Amino acid sequence: MHEYQLVDGDQTVYRDGTIKLHGPAGFEGMRKAGRLAAEILDALADMVKPGVTTGQLDDAVRGMMLDAGAIPATLGYRGYAHSSCISINHVICHGIPGDKVLKDGDILNIDVTPLVDGWHGDTSRMFYAGEPSLKARKLVEVTYECLMLGIKAAQPGARLGDIGAAIEAHASQFRYGVVREFCGHGVGRLFHDAPEVVHAARAGTGPELKPGMFFTIEPMINLGKPWAKVLGDGWTAVTRDKSLSAQFEHSIAITETGNEIFTKSPTGRDCPPYV
Repeated sequence: MHEYQLVDGDQTVYRDGTIKLHGPAGFEGMRKAGRLAAEILDALADMVKPGVTTGQLDDAVRGMMLDAGAIPATLGYRGYAHSSCISINHVICHGIPGDKVLKDGDILNIDVTPLVDGWHGDTSRMFYAGEPSLKARKLVEVTYECLMLGIKAAQPGARLGDIGAAIEAHASQFRYGVVREFCGHGVGRLFHDAPEVVHAARAGTGPELKPGMFFTIEPMINLGKPWAKVLGDGWTAVTRDKSLSAQFEHSIAITETGNEIFTKSPTGRDCPPYV
């Protein structure tokens, strides 16, 4: 059995294993945080190009958050010292910004989470530095399709496993690997909370999706095998076979009639190429 907890207003919540069900105040808070997160990724689309460093992109993320009165949720999180994660080519997730210079043909994921009035707007998108290969472009397109199929499966009365089943079924058609070591998660006043949202699962399994649930869906899809390993820095996760990897992430809510995407681009820049 999975325990649910009704949450409304500004009450304190704890990472206690319960699945939070939020009221109108939570929806408003997440809309505001998600909107800012999406606007930041929209702005980065014009900055990502060969010759730019990942550190410069991270500086821009931090500046935009602070200018908007938000706090970068990753800054200081478990000792992490940056305002975003930037993962290039065969890096699956949690890439650390720094002096790395983008090259023509690189694909990269930028993951941001502004904390706005106590609510976390968690989202990520893929970007192209210059012109990627056809294989890279196809991987990115299919990964975005996986995200949207996962969101389509996230309906009231469905099961959490239906999301992963939809993602895995689509990725397997292209013989892509679905990363198992990392997953989506509950989100809201807590950065990471129950439930865990796995991206390869059996339909009809897991907790029931109920109105008021907030969580991320963030499939990581590899061009090769699904296996990951974490480097010695304790953060950077890469593909074991050095194949390319792609990821997209949205924060969503289950509603009475379907779902709501909090982090959708207001300018339609949800999947590259961005014009």
